[in-house]
Amino acid sequence: MANEQMLAQMREKPGFIAALDQSGGSTPGALRQYGIPESAYSGDAEMFRLMHEMRVRIISAPAFSGDKVIGAILFEATMDGQAQGKPVPAFLWNDRGVVPFLKVDKGLDAEADGVRLMKPIPGLDALLERAAKAGIFGTKMRSVIEHASSSGIASIAAQQFAFGAQISAHGLVPILEPEVSIKAPDKAKAEKLLRDELLKGLDALPASQNVMIKLTIPDTPDFYLPLIEHPRVVRVVALSGGYSRTDACVRLAKNHRMIASFSRALINDLTKSMSDAEFDAVLAASIDEIWKASVQKA
Repeated sequence: MANEQMLAQMREKPGFIAALDQSGGSTPGALRQYGIPESAYSGDAEMFRLMHEMRVRIISAPAFSGDKVIGAILFEATMDGQAQGKPVPAFLWNDRGVVPFLKVDKGLDAEADGVRLMKPIPGLDALLERAAKAGIFGTKMRSVIEHASSSGIASIAAQQFAFGAQISAHGLVPILEPEVSIKAPDKAKAEKLLRDELLKGLDALPASQNVMIKLTIPDTPDFYLPLIEHPRVVRVVALSGGYSRTDACVRLAKNHRMIASFSRALINDLTKSMSDAEFDAVLAASIDEIWKASVQKA
């Protein structure tokens, strides 16, 4: 079962979740942003090694601690790796006070009916067993809504809850992530349809099952309060979705009891060439800005 201390931190502690889960498709872009061009490595193994080094540098920085970063979402290879001679999940929780999560999805299918469902996740049960043994608290899985299609959004919600039930059966807390694209021409309508579908799914959950939900920051402030207040929901967190950090933080600060789970908006200003002191200072400033938007609401 989920660690009760971790669960309490996820329910109650002020702060935000760092999304450090870039996978094969997004890793080259993240490395380029960090100052490592594709010409600097050859093959996936070397690419993921460089990405792991970047992540370890981030989670080892003084500012990356449970004082403000209450959780971190990891890629599978990061979960299996080490930081300062310790398994990454143990290092995060025992040394930094940060609750570890694991990204479990395998990417997206092509758009159909206005949405992009998740691809099948082969070997999910075995991965979940391994994650639980490694000290992982929960998981994350992403699908995307491109248009306000009622049937498409119903399919998105059904898939998220189905995988969520499988994950909960292993004693882990799933983060459901049905992202509404910020480019959707009918974003507000899509958010209404999604909220209704999520509420139906939450009402159907047994009392023993809890979830977290990761959502695009809504057009209408506090639009997701009914989800936040649902008894089956541990926390509702926000993705940056392509907004700049400043824009995402301004939008997030208008949504009470919703905290950040940012990826690009957290790490975009970091580069490999920085000295450790400069790297730590830039990361600390980013953490402070996101923390304030998560905790000090407009």
